[in-house]
Amino acid sequence: MIAFLLRRFLWMLVTLWVVFTVSFFLMRSVPGGPFDRERILEPEIERNLLKRYNLDKPLWQQYLIELGNVTRGDLGYSFKISDYTVNEIIAQGLPISVALGVLALIFATTLGLVAGVMSAVFRGTWGDVLLMLVATMGIALPNFVIAGICIILFVFIIPIFPAAGWGDFDQLILPAFCLGAPYAAYVARITRTSMLDVLSQDHIRTARAKGVGPVRVVIVHALRGALLPVVSFLGPAVAGILTGSLVVEQIFAIPGLGSHFVQAALQRDYTLAMGLVLLYTVMLYVMNWIVDLSYAVLDPRVELE
Repeated sequence: MIAFLLRRFLWMLVTLWVVFTVSFFLMRSVPGGPFDRERILEPEIERNLLKRYNLDKPLWQQYLIELGNVTRGDLGYSFKISDYTVNEIIAQGLPISVALGVLALIFATTLGLVAGVMSAVFRGTWGDVLLMLVATMGIALPNFVIAGICIILFVFIIPIFPAAGWGDFDQLILPAFCLGAPYAAYVARITRTSMLDVLSQDHIRTARAKGVGPVRVVIVHALRGALLPVVSFLGPAVAGILTGSLVVEQIFAIPGLGSHFVQAALQRDYTLAMGLVLLYTVMLYVMNWIVDLSYAVLDPRVELE
């Protein structure tokens, strides 16, 4: 186990270095700079700004300086958000995005598992067709369309939830549902396929022959084996939920990291964009770790090599 984690940690460091290098040179290769859209600055002021962010140095020196800062955990100051470091911006926006993502993940897993299991148990019935039809629509519709439909239904026609904002729990439910709905549809389809495969195996037929009740057969004997493909999907899905919350955060005016990410890209805020790219890389890598570890928990036959 320790050797497995150590190898994964070393590979994560290599991956972060590659992502940092590629992102650094791609951002600098785009025409223009972070101060080109500002009003015309005095030459002395522009020189001071370039010196403050080390943009007056050759590109290879900028790379080495920024790489050294990143290895120390210092992501630097934002180019556009005055007097705020990237670490401070992440510390303020990450808990909001995580709260939204965790609730969206709860919606996605709960609704997806329940729909998938019911669809597999009642295979071929009208309920199975209806659930899979809804799941297909959830996959086909992007989350901003789902958000628009939910706002019309649950804000204007049936005023249950607020339209936007942040601070109260009821302001979190609607955006979390809209963010998690497409992933719930994927989980439902994956769960149905996996459950149908497990329900046809010999140990399930043996359990039924011994008189085990249908509910116990599904929950105790079949569901655990059917969870492996779902867990595989949930690893990247968690990172996708956190990185894909941009549109939902914009629609519902949620001050998470999504809006910062887009603004950093549009305004060529090199330090903020780099910090968020590295953060999302770490999150994706960590979730893949958790998926591998959970495999060994769910199926003892799986060995971590």
